[in-house]
Amino acid sequence: MQFTRLIKMSLQSIWANKVRSFLTMLGIIIGIASVIVLVGIGQGTKESVASQIESLGTNLIAVNIIGNRNKAISEAELSNLKKKPGIKDIAPLLTSNVNVKEGDNTASTSMEASTPNYSQVRNISVSAGRFINSRDVDNRYKVAVVGIDVANELFNSTDVVGQTMDVNGVEFTIVGVLNSTGTSISGSSDDRIIVPLSTAKRLTKTTEIKTFYAEAQSQNTVDEAMGYLQLFLDNKYRSVEQNTSGGSNSSKNSNYRILSQSSILQTATKTTSSMTTMLTGTAAISLLVGGIGIMNIMLVSVIERTREIGIRKAIGAKRRTILVQFLIEAASLSAVGGIIGVAIGYGGAKLLSTLIKTNVVISSNVVLGAFLFSVFVGIVFGIYPANKASKLSPMEALRFE
Repeated sequence: MQFTRLIKMSLQSIWANKVRSFLTMLGIIIGIASVIVLVGIGQGTKESVASQIESLGTNLIAVNIIGNRNKAISEAELSNLKKKPGIKDIAPLLTSNVNVKEGDNTASTSMEASTPNYSQVRNISVSAGRFINSRDVDNRYKVAVVGIDVANELFNSTDVVGQTMDVNGVEFTIVGVLNSTGTSISGSSDDRIIVPLSTAKRLTKTTEIKTFYAEAQSQNTVDEAMGYLQLFLDNKYRSVEQNTSGGSNSSKNSNYRILSQSSILQTATKTTSSMTTMLTGTAAISLLVGGIGIMNIMLVSVIERTREIGIRKAIGAKRRTILVQFLIEAASLSAVGGIIGVAIGYGGAKLLSTLIKTNVVISSNVVLGAFLFSVFVGIVFGIYPANKASKLSPMEALRFE
């Protein structure tokens, strides 16, 4: 009963100084809202990056040969690698920046050249038409599958199957339109064209394949597949390493880079988690500033109510009762500020998600944790003023003007 009365008295004291109380809570409100919004952005970015990487397949392995003097990978070597345990399929890749044109419309885009199994290995699908097939590769047909960004830029439409366009001055027929996959960490996946490997070799006047993608049998065989790939690459480029490093094999990855989607996902997750932690720490500083504001205003309140405290002590109020009352008042300030901050943070996160078209994930655990932390801050910073009030001598308090 007494505890309920103390809560009522604390709330009445806060309500009696509405403007001052609100200004005191402002630091808590800003801190809570900032934590919710910034953590939401961090969590949303983490989920977006993870989903983009996982959409490519967690059993995907990318291999890139580094250096112009290193020998390229032959198609015969890739065929032999396909037979190794743990490896399901391999698709070579030749990339180049090209200029595409249709009528008066021109654009610069990325050209990817590969074989028909590239769609399976990279988990690529078409929304209209078809992907390149073995006849296209065998006969060096000038056909292309285009991303929707290229289609819209050249034709102002995605209904472009059967249309023609110039690629570096050579006419290509569009046989398919890629499904939209949006923007990833490496750029827009919709701003590209895919052509047969044999056609691209003639167009770019190169036969060197220095990039290929391997698909493991399953996620459990990724390490096994990477082991065979690394063994092959080490054997192929051993002589180059010996010539460039005086016979030592100290720089094992100097001639090639091999990455699995799992390792990329782990790295990206760690990076976004670190970013989220940093953002949370930055926002939490606002809560500490808000706590200092609460302590400051509670000290002012103690001075203003010195005679009240003296009267209450003179008629029998215990030190513990005074202490609890001021602690409840400090906790109430931070709790009310926390509730307002949660509402603003939640609304702000939703508004931000709509305005900038980004994924914002609001976790109930984060909201609850931020609110409890705000109450904790209020109590911690309210201890000193409450303790000071409880220690006032009744006689000195009554004489206070």
